[in-house]
Amino acid sequence: MTSRTWTLGIPDEEFHQRKPLRGLITKLEVRVVALARLGLRDDSVVWDVGAGSGSVSIEAALLAPRGRVFAIEKAPEDCENVRLNVAKFATSNVEVWEALAPDCFPGLPDPDAVFVGGSAGRMAAIIEQSASRLRPEGRLVVDAATIENLAETVSCLKGLGMAFDVTLLAAARSKELIGLTRFEALNPVFIVAARRAEGTP
Repeated sequence: MTSRTWTLGIPDEEFHQRKPLRGLITKLEVRVVALARLGLRDDSVVWDVGAGSGSVSIEAALLAPRGRVFAIEKAPEDCENVRLNVAKFATSNVEVWEALAPDCFPGLPDPDAVFVGGSAGRMAAIIEQSASRLRPEGRLVVDAATIENLAETVSCLKGLGMAFDVTLLAAARSKELIGLTRFEALNPVFIVAARRAEGTP
């Protein structure tokens, strides 16, 4: 554990994550936008589906210190990284669920916010079941890195009658090169944000 005070936008390198594989962490630039769209309160119940390293879970827990965050991840090695991050950032309100979504949803409390960072090919089922469980005014945010996942997400949300918007986030980071500075692009990501309106069945 640490006594350091963490602010929004924790650097990627601070998290335990699988290496040398890349892409198993929601990058800082995407993470802060997704968290903003989740609209968390200090007591929110949050599902982080396809948690990977747990970076979204950790920052959600810091934003909702009186809430509960459920990090749902099917890969055992990633779950271990989430647990290491929970210990490092002292976020005792994060519960790690080594499970496949949406099969595990019945055992979870209804969420105020759901973040989908990975779907294991089950995007439509995850969105449909998450939407059916969202509390009134609850928010659903999907991080889609491919056109196919974006198309499936949009189609599913339209079918559910949920209002949503899409942000294409394309960021680049500076990198030193022989005493000069160039930019290295991050993979573009579609951030789909939907909200359950009061009275929606």
